[in-house]
Amino acid sequence: MTKAPRALTMTIVQAIQDRRLFGGLPPFRDLSTWRVWMVLLKAAFALPMDAAELEIYRRHTGRLNPPKKPPRELWIIVGRRGGKSLMAAVIAVFLACFVPWPLGIQTGYIMVIACDRKQAQNVFGYIKQILRLPALRTLVESEGKEEIALKNGIRIAVQTSSYRGARGYQVLAAILDETSFMRSELTANPAGELITALRPSLGSMKESKLISISTGFTRSGPQWEAYRDKYGQPDPNALVWAGSTQSHNPTYDQATIAQSLKEDYAGASVEYGVDGNYFRNDLEGYLDVEALEAVIAPGRRELPPGRNMDYVAGVDPSGGRGDAMAMSIAHLEGDKVVQDAVRSWTPPFDPAACVADFAKTLREYGIRAVVGDKYSGAWCATEFERQGIEYRAAEMTKSDYYLELLPIVMRRGCELLDHKRQANEFRQLLRRTGKGKDSVDHPPAGTDDHANAATIAIVETASKNAADQAFFGIIETDIRPCDEERTVSFSSQPPYRRRF
Repeated sequence: MTKAPRALTMTIVQAIQDRRLFGGLPPFRDLSTWRVWMVLLKAAFALPMDAAELEIYRRHTGRLNPPKKPPRELWIIVGRRGGKSLMAAVIAVFLACFVPWPLGIQTGYIMVIACDRKQAQNVFGYIKQILRLPALRTLVESEGKEEIALKNGIRIAVQTSSYRGARGYQVLAAILDETSFMRSELTANPAGELITALRPSLGSMKESKLISISTGFTRSGPQWEAYRDKYGQPDPNALVWAGSTQSHNPTYDQATIAQSLKEDYAGASVEYGVDGNYFRNDLEGYLDVEALEAVIAPGRRELPPGRNMDYVAGVDPSGGRGDAMAMSIAHLEGDKVVQDAVRSWTPPFDPAACVADFAKTLREYGIRAVVGDKYSGAWCATEFERQGIEYRAAEMTKSDYYLELLPIVMRRGCELLDHKRQANEFRQLLRRTGKGKDSVDHPPAGTDDHANAATIAIVETASKNAADQAFFGIIETDIRPCDEERTVSFSSQPPYRRRF
């Protein structure tokens, strides 16, 4: 049996300075542009600092004294294009190759968890590039698509954010990349669920580490909570570090940052960490979770078509490549809008086949017209017309529909099906406030296909009912019993839109 190689004895900063090791990578040829990162790494591993480095440390942590021992948790908030993914890979390889973990006969995992598959592969590409350096390639036993096995019994694995995938491993370190943007189809806060699942695996070894590296985003989730509660606090187990793109990557084009700030200061200042803005205060959750759960009928997956029912359908179109195409059907029951059915196709798919499938369901519910996004182009209307279904372009924007849905939900004026993906899309919607009219949209890397279709169906149903009530109310009010000729008058501007 080949004896496993001993861990290399060197600090992470020395490894970056060494041209035979990390210093041999092209990005590290000019270490003057990585000065702030070097101080961050010294803080992360409790390495000595000089007076100038101590000043950088204080500026980015809000703390007076650096850690005396490596903190178990490291929360790093750095502006976009600040070098986060490369540094995540460097830290992963260093922990795998340079730290003498007391494994025994166990296999230890250094897990790098990214917000999506593309990001995970980006980090994994850096890791493979580092491990192909001449001084490190002999440590590699095997290389797979998402995992590299080393001869010392350690495996470096990359995956997307999933709390299920984090269970059942001996995790030595978990490095989360872009934590603020982690999304899931099953939960509104996958980063929180992921960290909860990771802690038991990390807790079995006292040297283990949780490292979360991300650009800031909304004031929710574990990255924000760590910044809110621990930034500037002398916690021996956790260190929060925050800095701008410019401080961490002085080579990035400053003109691009300036232009972005000019176009959208609130968003760009957080994207690039300008003026100490790391989390947005103009974004908030669209729906309160409790309010949403109150209108979901537990266990109800679908309602069959009924006789003499007036159904309404909303559709969120897609060309079959990037997004799903979703359809929702609803009807009015008393003073409440009830969702009856949800249909969707996930990409890639043939739009014509999807529309044909939707049309079959529409006919079952006796529906001859759908309302959908007017920006989808003529193809969508044409495909529905081929199936004998009229496609009516929505009169409002997506944000307008969401804003009209909000009071319906808050007064419990609707009942939603128990559809996990739809519910999660509603949970993740963000409302942007500020000057002018509020807007509602999904977060970056998020989706709202099912939520959008459901919103159109519910709002259209409620609006149709309101228009009908106004219509018949006017007739009843204006028809007076008398012997003379009766007249009926209609308001030229009824209080509700008449669509059907």
